[in-house]
Order: sequence, then C-alpha cells, then structure tokens
Amino acid sequence: MAVNPPSGNRCATLIFDLISHETIPRFTRSPCHPFTPSLYFQPMGTRQIVHVESGDVLIPQAKWCDGFGSKLRGFTFRRTLGPQDGLVLVEARDNRVNTAIHMLFVFFDLGVIWVNDAGEVVGTVVAQPWRLSYLPPAPARYVIEGQPELVNRVKVGDHIQFAHPPGTKAPS
Repeated sequence: MAVNPPSGNRCATLIFDLISHETIPRFTRSPCHPFTPSLYFQPMGTRQIVHVESGDVLIPQAKWCDGFGSKLRGFTFRRTLGPQDGLVLVEARDNRVNTAIHMLFVFFDLGVIWVNDAGEVVGTVVAQPWRLSYLPPAPARYVIEGQPELVNRVKVGDHIQFAHPPGTKAPS
C-alpha cells in the first residue's frame, strides 16, 4: 500500500521523502532513555568509572554518551536517579564551553565530575535542579554525572579510568 506524501508543507514533504527513501536511519531507542525514540539517539555502550588512586569503582555501568542527542538529553525529564545510574558525556577534545552542562528539566541533584583527556579530575560540583549552566573550572573532555555523593569520593587532581564492565566486550 503506497502512502501519499503530505501536501502544502515543504518541511513535512522533505521529511517524508527522506524517510520513505531510507536515506536517514529509522528511529532507534537510546540506552540512556529506552522509552524515548529519536533520530539522534544511537546505541551506546557502558563503562565502569574507576578511581585510579583508590581502585574503587565509582559507577559500575555508566552510559557512554558520545552522540549529540544522548548528550543533549542527559538526565532531563527523569523523575528519579537510581543508586547506580550514571552517564559519561564525551567530547572530541578538552574544552570548557562544550563540557558545560545545564540542569533545566532535571528534577534532582547530580554529582558532576569533569575529567580531561589525560584522565585527571579538573573539577567537581553538586549540580542543583533548574540551574541554567555549570561550567568546568578548566578544560575537560568527559563529564561524569551520577549521585551527588559521587563528588565526595574524588578530588581535583585525582585520576579516573574508563573500563569496559566485566562480561562485556570492547568494541572492535
């Protein structure tokens, strides 16, 4: 059964043409937000967040968010944060502006750790709901978000390692 394209709306017609010709990916579900379909959410892996100095696992299976949509969404619109929930927002290189975060539509406090490309912690903060922006004190490549208590377990100058959780294989 053929479906007729929408008429009168150039944007809707363009989207119809793109989807019907399979030139853009179909909706996928994000591991960060499994019930929210989006063209921007692509499957991602998880990483163990390890505090190098103590050997403690800070977050056993943090979602590795390196796509635009997964970084934009983060923990927004979630009502609660589980005890083991965590995200790692990944940028291409160390940068202060690109690793700034917002807390709009985030309904709970978050422990935030900024880590540079060398794995060194460059800043921490307990981010509060509905704040417009938090900027790292120094350039960072990774933003780790988790329970507020997370920031009490590290200090600036410590080192973080991102490992593949046991039982998962590293991407080839």
